Amino acid sequence: MLVLRSALFLLLQSVLTIVFAIFALFTFPFSSLMRYRVITGWNRSVVWLARWICGIRYRVVGMENLPAAPSIIMAKHQSAWETIALPILLPPMAIVLKRELLRIPFFGWGMAMLSPIAIDRGDGRAALKQIAEQGKQRLADGLGVLIFPEGTRVAAGTVGKYGIGGAWLATHASALVVPVAHNAGELWPKNALLKHAGLITVSIGPAIDPAGMKPDALNQRVQAWIEAEMLNLSGYAQTATK
Repeated sequence: MLVLRSALFLLLQSVLTIVFAIFALFTFPFSSLMRYRVITGWNRSVVWLARWICGIRYRVVGMENLPAAPSIIMAKHQSAWETIALPILLPPMAIVLKRELLRIPFFGWGMAMLSPIAIDRGDGRAALKQIAEQGKQRLADGLGVLIFPEGTRVAAGTVGKYGIGGAWLATHASALVVPVAHNAGELWPKNALLKHAGLITVSIGPAIDPAGMKPDALNQRVQAWIEAEMLNLSGYAQTATK
């Protein structure tokens, strides 16, 4: 049944992606916020499918830590689940992503309509400049900025190298940073077809004011909070259903 449920989910997700991608092209005349609300209907649908087909539930703790003003979300990256769910669980935001994702048929079309910050990870200096310039603009437009400092998904229980981009933007834009931990990788592992039933916990940490901090110091503080919280969440996703 695990294989059948996972395969059915993948099939329906693929169909939804095609439908919403085509629909997204017609939202071009709308404001960025209106496009966001329409296109993230795909995110809501996929999260719903994951719940009812694969049994992947979720809970969010720490919502009171979200600032009223647009902020920079720096989140753990274990799975595809958080890239889909965080845009609908948190206030509207622009996602920092690698440019190649926008070239993916259908999926990339929809992503391109959400005002992402698409960077070339092979050119670190140019990427930092782009994150700072476009990140400031997105914040000024009333959008938060979502960045996964590890850059790529890491297996549950492991720690990737935390890139400086999010901390660099925060110190240059004087914007609050919100660290986010979760255990999605325990149920929806990276590059895995099989998706396991259980409860994902998304934990939102206290906002960090970057005033007077260097990017390296801020980055280390964010990493320390996220990885400490990951220890608290480890194993909970699977045991929550037992």
